[in-house]
Amino acid sequence: MYRSNQEVIDILKDTGAIVSDSHFVYVSGKHAPLYVNKDYIFPHIKYISRIAEIIAQKYKDSEVDVVAGPSMGGIILSQWTAYHLGLLKGKEILSVYTEKQLDKNQIFTRGYGQFVKGKNVLVVEDVVTTGGSVKKVIKSVENEGGKVVSACSIVNKDPVNINPSFIGVPFDYLTIVDVDVYEEKDCPLCKAGVPINTELGHGKKYLEEQKNK
Repeated sequence: MYRSNQEVIDILKDTGAIVSDSHFVYVSGKHAPLYVNKDYIFPHIKYISRIAEIIAQKYKDSEVDVVAGPSMGGIILSQWTAYHLGLLKGKEILSVYTEKQLDKNQIFTRGYGQFVKGKNVLVVEDVVTTGGSVKKVIKSVENEGGKVVSACSIVNKDPVNINPSFIGVPFDYLTIVDVDVYEEKDCPLCKAGVPINTELGHGKKYLEEQKNK
């Protein structure tokens, strides 16, 4: 069931980004029957630009100097959001991103940390499942001396648990995609023998890891 911004929902549907009726494994390790393949949105410049514009409009009256996002999807989204926010505010808004490390942390590399020091930062993310990546980017901004004024995602899969209190800063999103998410031991799809999707999500790597156990 989909709620919130109908235009964004239509974009997700038009690009085939919402994939259902399968058995997916998320990067978090959780299982679900539905997957939001944000990678299908990014090739459509018109659509991702419009989504970023909607985000920018939310924060046009906020004090924002820099937009930051986690790699990979957050790179494209942060650039387009910074572009539209700059047009709305009539000034240059910078765009930077963090990169995932071997310990799964998200930190600034390439000297990007210097661009958030002493600045007001908007953190953006494409799809939030557990909120982990957003929180890691926020922590990295703070470690570099920046101030996160807010965070926003295109999709929030778990609005009950992923909220401003959990994220630690004002947090918003464009739409909700309700999906039942399970721990592996509780997954009814596993119990029913539904094959794991190896084309999308973490399924292929998950199966490889299972073989090596």
